[in-house]
Amino acid sequence: MEDIQKFTFSVYTENNIGILNRLSAIFLKRHFNIESMTVSKSEIDDVHRFIFVVNITKSQSDKLIGQLEKQIEVIRAYSHTEDEIIYQETALFKISSKHLYDEEIQNKLKFRRANIIAITPHYFVIEASGLKDEIDNMHDKLKPYGLLQFVRSGRISISRPKMAISELLKEYS
Repeated sequence: MEDIQKFTFSVYTENNIGILNRLSAIFLKRHFNIESMTVSKSEIDDVHRFIFVVNITKSQSDKLIGQLEKQIEVIRAYSHTEDEIIYQETALFKISSKHLYDEEIQNKLKFRRANIIAITPHYFVIEASGLKDEIDNMHDKLKPYGLLQFVRSGRISISRPKMAISELLKEYS
């Protein structure tokens, strides 16, 4: 029996209305829970990149790539294991200004990739980036200070091996 592992899918698409719905439906039909999803423009003009993170087996990953690439708007889909990518998340923490000069918070910021990005009379905002566990750890450490708001991005990633998407697009030009 195959082991379940975390796969990160990079799906390059045309930017058409409804594409997110159609892509997420592929995961839904197979009962795969999307752990994280991010969408942005890509390194190629007029092409968007969806990043999905899912815990599945290798054979399920291979089948999923085939299903994703059957969508008309999908130019190419790639699947990567954790060791094949470089990845990060970003988070924002909004905290009451009464804690701004708290030495413990200042010390927590020194040892993490975190910065204060906004200060008002009522609150300040910390931005942090790192791995999911690092963001979770920072959340747990800041929670006692009364988080007013917290939000995190989905995973963003780039592959270690070359993805020949640019060369593929040149063939279609």
